[in-house]
Amino acid sequence: MSSRVDPLDPAIAALRDGARGSGAAALVDLTPEEARERVSGGDVACAAGPPVDHVEDLLVPTAPQASPLRVRRYEHGAPHATLVYAHGGGWVTGDLEYADELCRFLAARAGLRVLSVEYRRAPEHRCPAAVDDVDRCLAWAAEQHRDLPLFVGGDSAGGNLAAVVAQRRRDLVTGLVAVYPVLDHDTTRDSYREQQDGFPIGARDMAWFFDHYTDPDQRSDPRVSPLRGVRAGHPPTYLLTAGHDPLRDEGFAYADALRALGVPVRHDHEPALCHGFLRTTGPSDGARAARDRLVEAVAGFVRDQMSVQQ
Repeated sequence: MSSRVDPLDPAIAALRDGARGSGAAALVDLTPEEARERVSGGDVACAAGPPVDHVEDLLVPTAPQASPLRVRRYEHGAPHATLVYAHGGGWVTGDLEYADELCRFLAARAGLRVLSVEYRRAPEHRCPAAVDDVDRCLAWAAEQHRDLPLFVGGDSAGGNLAAVVAQRRRDLVTGLVAVYPVLDHDTTRDSYREQQDGFPIGARDMAWFFDHYTDPDQRSDPRVSPLRGVRAGHPPTYLLTAGHDPLRDEGFAYADALRALGVPVRHDHEPALCHGFLRTTGPSDGARAARDRLVEAVAGFVRDQMSVQQ
């Protein structure tokens, strides 16, 4: 597959131009609290997800004397599998509302029981706190929902957490779903140079996220850069990349590394879309169409892995 880049979706290009002409401060000039407020304000650019039979917020116990995790369960009809899902937001921003639309679609149209995790965020809780939270939710799900195969997934920084946990919990995970994930810290790849000033994130923004999440001497650790932890026995993987994304090339490198080890991989690429395009499904016809393709692809990926297990 080619890491093709087509002209940016017109509706997203209009959002980019509007943001750049607004005079708003750059992300890197914000405090984490200000960045969280801005990202939460962006929820209005997401299309509403479909009705789901059951949406419930749960408190999942973690380590003794530690606060429980807030987890949102989505369930529609009789699910075929359970997906533990980690939202995006650069490990610093984002919350359960961030991925609500996609989680609803995955429950209603892909037949998944989705458990969306409100993991601890940086810089108050630096790496590996978020990894440990997703890991604990996965272990809890394996105990509570033994009836169905267990998948782990996420987008952006959440895709990073999911990839790390998939490597750690190969014994529990039937498959990994990674949507434009952070997989490495190497900013010298072509996609980083091309998207130096990319929308909605570029190279400086990624550096800001990394600086809040982890120390420089930790970034080659597979808990931060899971591309560096790929090994035999990795769970089958569904991967989605976007053309206008500084993370594009590390996604292709991850798919290549998995295939070299014989790991089943489905890799889809959206050449006209940007990182975080799922946050633009309100104004962008292209993003909505890609979201629908993603949901259909995940449903097919889950069915394929279940048929292998039978």
